Amino acid sequence: MTQQQLFSIAFFALLALLLYQMGLMLQPFVFSALLAGLLAHWAFPLHRRLSKLFNGNETLSAMVLTLGALGMVVVPLAVMGVMLVREAGAAEQAIRLWIAAGGLHRLPDQLATIPLIGDWLRTAAAEIDTQNLSMEQSVLAGAKGLSQFLVGQMGDLLKNAAILVTDFFIMLLVLFFLFKDGSKWFAAFYELIPMDESHKQKIVVRLDQTLRAVVKGMLVTAIVQGVLAGLAYLALDVPFPVVLTALTIVLAPIPFGGTALVWGPVVLYLFWVGPAGKALIMLAWGIGVVSMVDQFLRPWLIGQDVEIPILLLVLSVLGGLSLYGVLGLFVGPVLVSLLMTAVQIYRDEYHKTANPAGDSPSPS
Repeated sequence: MTQQQLFSIAFFALLALLLYQMGLMLQPFVFSALLAGLLAHWAFPLHRRLSKLFNGNETLSAMVLTLGALGMVVVPLAVMGVMLVREAGAAEQAIRLWIAAGGLHRLPDQLATIPLIGDWLRTAAAEIDTQNLSMEQSVLAGAKGLSQFLVGQMGDLLKNAAILVTDFFIMLLVLFFLFKDGSKWFAAFYELIPMDESHKQKIVVRLDQTLRAVVKGMLVTAIVQGVLAGLAYLALDVPFPVVLTALTIVLAPIPFGGTALVWGPVVLYLFWVGPAGKALIMLAWGIGVVSMVDQFLRPWLIGQDVEIPILLLVLSVLGGLSLYGVLGLFVGPVLVSLLMTAVQIYRDEYHKTANPAGDSPSPS
């Protein structure tokens, strides 16, 4: 073994060790960094326009966009928090008015209309009466407990604010420097890729298309599902439709049932307060329209920009979720897209090697 070979082995062994240690050190910040990378990639065209507007000052553009990202997160969270606390108290007051209007006397019959579990709920309500318990006090205590629980969740969120704020500001810090220096970092990394220029271009273009397509498909589908569900909440006089619509949009990216985490309890509520027809309408709308939108619209939107078979796309999202959590919504399709690009590059190179230009048969 020559001295040059020994040096190469030692060098790459040391490089692998350093990369491994760096990975361990940066592991707590992976989620924040990847989220910042997704946001920076999505907003980079806007960063270029702002830089031109600011006479090429990329630092000022990065600062403006980072502050914009801060406002887009903090303001909605503050509004949602205020609305949650306000409407939690309103829910308790609404239950008091319902009791005063004689709602408790109609409760057993209303419970009996709920499919599958109606008879059991009616029996349970009757047992409360036989145990000489005050139904009114039980319901009021439950309403008060629910209100305190919702407010308490905000308190728990504030208790964990140190961790959340740290992760959030790390994300903002990474986002700022990706805007400011991302082009230089990308150019340096691009030069290190040991591939032909045409192959590198294929990978970069496919990666860019996939990320943009996945983000666009997720956001547009979530908004459409939230709006459709919100229209039903309004039409059926469901309390707190704005909060429910916002929750539907937030949970919509979860494949196969994210929106059902919101409209499902709404169906049970409508069965409870009656009439049952409203609950059946909400159930049919939730299953047949709101949930089905995700099955068709998101794959269609992604497929407009990225040539990935629908079945493989769905499996990549589900597999990505199981392995990487929420980020798997992006990581799964990206890995599949890169694999397809690698196969395409291999096929091009194989055919180029197997059928060189000079080997074509000459005419006789």
